[in-house]
Amino acid sequence: MMKEKEFPILNDNKNLIYLDSAATSQKPRQVINAIEEFYRSYNANIHRGVYDLSVTATEKYEKSKEVIAKFINADKEEIIFTSGATESINLLSSTLPELFKKKNEIVITEMEHHSNLVPWQQASIKFDMKLKYIQITRDYTLDYQQAESIITDRTAIVSIVHTSNAIGTINDIERIIKIAKKYGAIAVIDAAQSASRQKIDVKKLNCDFLVFSGHKMYGPMGIGVLYGKKQILEKMRPFKFGGDMINRVSLYETSFADTPMRFEAGTQNVGGAIGLAEAIKFIEKIGIENIAKHEKDLTDYAIKKLDSIKSIEIYKPKNQSSIISFNIKNIHSHDVAQILNDYNICIRVGHHCCMPLMNKLNIPGTAKVSFGIYNNKKDIDRLINTLKKIEKIFNKNERN
Repeated sequence: MMKEKEFPILNDNKNLIYLDSAATSQKPRQVINAIEEFYRSYNANIHRGVYDLSVTATEKYEKSKEVIAKFINADKEEIIFTSGATESINLLSSTLPELFKKKNEIVITEMEHHSNLVPWQQASIKFDMKLKYIQITRDYTLDYQQAESIITDRTAIVSIVHTSNAIGTINDIERIIKIAKKYGAIAVIDAAQSASRQKIDVKKLNCDFLVFSGHKMYGPMGIGVLYGKKQILEKMRPFKFGGDMINRVSLYETSFADTPMRFEAGTQNVGGAIGLAEAIKFIEKIGIENIAKHEKDLTDYAIKKLDSIKSIEIYKPKNQSSIISFNIKNIHSHDVAQILNDYNICIRVGHHCCMPLMNKLNIPGTAKVSFGIYNNKKDIDRLINTLKKIEKIFNKNERN
């Protein structure tokens, strides 16, 4: 879909097949140029300086929030910059439970990334709340009937992944949000894997919070977004304390700034914010519906090709994203990845920060491929041909 020249790393590594976009996407030239321009031309701290460099940096930073807010149909005051989805969820898990006095349960799912599991696990311990899990079924989808039964009037928070980073399941978040709202629970959506390939409208979804990371959507590392409904944000205490999140400070008392600044203590990743806004412009120029179609075409093609290799087991959910997890019988996934690397093919292996999910599936981990807009069917053909070579090598060794 995209020419190599749009992505310098692919242009500089002509033989590289990169199939690990779920872990981090490669960066287009315009994102790299925007970050470079910030550090080369107007690098300065924001909000406090009255000199031209600082004014320009502040304007660019604030404009980035407008771009991101429009992208998910939020208000600018509801956009908070963090270091990524992980910090966003840590912010929520450290502060949201304090808003509840009678509700004492948190509901998540068995397919959560550790970043949307461990923070809530620790919050349940700290705030003496009960942690409950929506289970997955044999077809790798959520058990929505069970969700109906475990989300109750005792549920304070429901935090769910939109798209599984490990097996590619696209969850029916609208259905879960409606159940949560029925009982007055706060709904949190982890959109780290979906923000770059599915149109998200937070007002239409009616979620209370939504998080995503820049580096998984063609933007830089070290920058992420926390969207939150303003009326809830205003009730939450700050997560971190220090400069730029205060109103007034005396020796013994401090009053805090309004949202979103009250949640953005210290020097922000200004270059990262500008780079993320540029990545969103890049996505919008292509069209998110075109990205989704391209990745679906590749996914369908790859699954058909993988199915032709008899020794491969694919963990296929009904509603699958452009993430495919599989294993080759009697071959450890790490061996598969190491040999693929010899052919300059990059894939992901292991538990994918989803150890409870792997335990549920009774496997140590999987090999995983995930696509971006820079991939094509030739990349998949090279992958399949190499996997067939790996299968023959191991089968020959077994016979010997």
